Order: sequence, then C-alpha cells, then structure tokens
Amino acid sequence: MAFVTLNRDKLAHNYAHLQALFAGHNIDWGVVTKLFCGNELFIGEVLRLGVREVLDSRISNLRVIKRLCPEAQTVYIKPPAWDYVEDLVRWADVSFNTELETLRLISDEAVRQGRVHKVIIMIEMGDLREGVMREDLDSFYAQVFGLPGIEVIGIGTNLNCLSGVMPSEDKLIQLGLYRTILELKNGVKIPWVSAGTTVTLPLLKAGLLPASVNHFRVGEALYFGADLVREATFEDMYDDVLELHAQVIELSEKPMNPSGPLGKNPFGATADSGYEQGATAYRAILDVGYLDVSPQYLILEDESLGVLDASSDMLVLDAGENAAGLKVGDHVRFRLKYMGALHLMNSDYIGKVVVNGAGDRLDAAPIMSRD
Repeated sequence: MAFVTLNRDKLAHNYAHLQALFAGHNIDWGVVTKLFCGNELFIGEVLRLGVREVLDSRISNLRVIKRLCPEAQTVYIKPPAWDYVEDLVRWADVSFNTELETLRLISDEAVRQGRVHKVIIMIEMGDLREGVMREDLDSFYAQVFGLPGIEVIGIGTNLNCLSGVMPSEDKLIQLGLYRTILELKNGVKIPWVSAGTTVTLPLLKAGLLPASVNHFRVGEALYFGADLVREATFEDMYDDVLELHAQVIELSEKPMNPSGPLGKNPFGATADSGYEQGATAYRAILDVGYLDVSPQYLILEDESLGVLDASSDMLVLDAGENAAGLKVGDHVRFRLKYMGALHLMNSDYIGKVVVNGAGDRLDAAPIMSRD
C-alpha cells in the first residue's frame, strides 16, 4: 500500500523556525492547511503545535478545524461563493473578500446568526487573481464600513499564485499606503496588512519587508522549507516533512525498448524506443499512478532509480542493474513537490501516517480498501 508520511519532529522544527522569525519582527501569522484536504490526522498535528490561526480554502475543512480546536481562529482564504454564505459565517471567523454584493449577503447572515464576521479586503496588485482594483478601493471600503455584522480587520493581497508576479518592496509599500489612506479618510484603524506568504519570506529575511506588512499566511515553507525565490530550501529547515512511500508490486529485468507497432497510450503519448538494441534493465512497478499523483511532482530519494512512466494506477521505475537491491514488497521513498503532496492528500487510496524523527509510526488514518 502506498502512503504519505508526516514527520512530527520535522514539522515541529520548521514551525519553531518560523515562529521565532515572525516573533522577532512582531508579525502575526497563521498556518495554511488546504494542502491536507481536511485530513483530521494531519490537521491535528498542526494544531498540536499550538497554532491558533488556521487558514483554508474549503469550508468543510474549516468545520474539521473547529471540531478539533474550537478556539482556533478560522480564515477562509478566497472570495466566498454565495451558495455557502450560511456555512461560511458559521465555520469561518474571517474571510477574504472582493465583492460588495457578497459582503452584503455575509452581513445579513452574520446579523441573522448573531455574529460579527471579520473580513480582509483583498487588493489587486498585479498577479491578476482575486482583488479589488486599486482605483475602486476607496469607494469599496466606504460601502463595506457601514455594513452591520462586519468588521474589517485588514487589507491584503495575493502574489505569485497565478501569474507568477513576485512580491517586491515597492508593491508592499504601496499596499501599506492604501491602509493609511483608508484609515485617515474613514477615521478607523485597520489592524492587518496581510501580504506575507511563503514567497515573501526572503524579503523578510533580507530586511526588505516594509514594516506595515504585519500578517503572514504560510503553508509551503512550513511543510517543505521552500524558498520560492531561489527555488531551494531555506537554511535550517526541512524539505521532507511529507514523503510518499510506494510499494514495489513487480520487479523484473525487461527490454528497454517496447516491441510491436507503437501507437499512442491513453495519455496521448508514444513510448520512447530509442534505447540501444538489446538493452535491458530492471523495472520496478509501484502501487501508485496518475490517479493519485503526476510523476513530475515526485522526487526519488534514491538517485540510482529513475521514473520511466506511469499509467492510471501504476508507476514504473528504471532500477538499472538494481544497485538499490529492491525486492517485491519493499517501499520506495519520494520527497514531494507541493502539487504532488496536494494530489496525494486528495486521494482516498493513499494512506496517511504520522512518524517521528526516526521514522517510527505514531498514528495512521483509516484508508479506503484498495485491492
């Protein structure tokens, strides 16, 4: 059976590194858990660190978080759909918003439920995903400010997630100025400028982050130690908090070239037949495939192995002369890129296991039968 492991000790190490970094700059932050797709076991591991602000993009996941830790502040991190407003107000303490009509619906629902719903107004700063256009911000805020049951606790922006626009000191200075303008014009205080994500961490570490940016939303750096600017791992952080372990279900020495007329496989590709005539190698077939993850998001721990290809539910490795000493029943380990972890977490066919620093199992989630 293939399974994903979460290393409790490495997660705690990365969390302590980030906590010290943010505390040293008087910055509030929360942990983004959308990667875990509502998995109670892994979300529980985040909460046991003492996290009290959790951000997610699915209301069903926020419901899980509230059940596990009622005192946690839950934040819904995309503009809400109208169909979910009732559940949004019930399960999210805070939401990111960009549409006046949606905020009016949230206001009505918050009043009906007897709650005050906090909002962060997202501003378009160039990445062209969600955000109020800057020239409309003044009139937008003026209309939101008077809505009952609504408390504006911040302005924010999203960068790098769609168009790849990188955060810069100039862009973030502008964002801080928008808060100042809104506060002066409306006689209010807006506590947060929420512009920090994993991709913004290098600015903070380099001392280039404007002081006005005082809230971060972090997932990728916590789970992968990812420096997205250098495309590397931050010093003193782990990149293997999460790993895939896939079992060998067949191991055999086979020709490298397929035999017979070649057409396109179900993915529209034709196999490579350019190997030296008569060349052979050991092929290891693993119990994971495209149904669970795209191979491009997997990083083999053992460099003597290579990924040849995959089908819907099997992954084929080139084991060469089998220097790794693989046997049927062994597990092959992979580090994960973000999208690979996301796909695996969303697969009911993949086990979820918590381990300690030595790799010993501490806990496991139930798995759908896979036979």
